[in-house]
Amino acid sequence: MGAGKTTIGRQIARVLQFDFFDSDKEIEERTGVSIPLIFELEGEEGFRRREHDMISELTQKTHIVLATGGGAVLNKDNQNALKCSGTIVYLCAGLDDLMERTAKDKNRPLLQTDNPREKLRSILSEREPIYRELADIVLETHKMNVHNAVKELEKLINVT
Repeated sequence: MGAGKTTIGRQIARVLQFDFFDSDKEIEERTGVSIPLIFELEGEEGFRRREHDMISELTQKTHIVLATGGGAVLNKDNQNALKCSGTIVYLCAGLDDLMERTAKDKNRPLLQTDNPREKLRSILSEREPIYRELADIVLETHKMNVHNAVKELEKLINVT
């Protein structure tokens, strides 16, 4: 959440001349409602079912860059689909950076709590080991601008 998946993903897709997809945006476009509304009406479980279906579909495509929601890796089927479909990049940012980037964003239902910092810390402690295990490439984006992140990622992708 806030690591730059969509922004950096869109740019690296342009560099690679691939199509870009954001699984959350695809869900919103197909349902006609926002992710927060899906969470409100169906709960996290309902959203995760939709996310799984979308990732299953999108990982069948070739020559794409796919930005997934950060919680997508909690589902083993999603992990397998992602691992089998291409290079996985983990954009790693520190808690302070993530807080700064998400502080005013009301479109992040998991952070709509009394203590978003603690929620984000909890989310990171649960997910980071999975991110690192799945990742073919880990890119530390701490204080890195988008242009530099894309350039570094382009080098790393060409090496792997």
